[in-house]
Amino acid sequence: MTRLKLADLADEKPVRLTVEVPARLHRELLAYAAVLNGGDAKGAPTPERLIPPMIERFIATDRSYAKTRRATQPG
Repeated sequence: MTRLKLADLADEKPVRLTVEVPARLHRELLAYAAVLNGGDAKGAPTPERLIPPMIERFIATDRSYAKTRRATQPG
């Protein structure tokens, strides 16, 4: 199986957020979901389920953000 950067798609109570993405990005998200699902588009997670963990992963691995956040938090 392909090792992708996206891991767990946790089920938590969602907060509704509406965003618009370019059609090209939507196609990429659909393709990513299919790969995540073992190459099968049928039963693959929807882009709506992919985007939150992708953003979480991005934030969690952004070293500059983490450094700035630690520096600005009262301690």
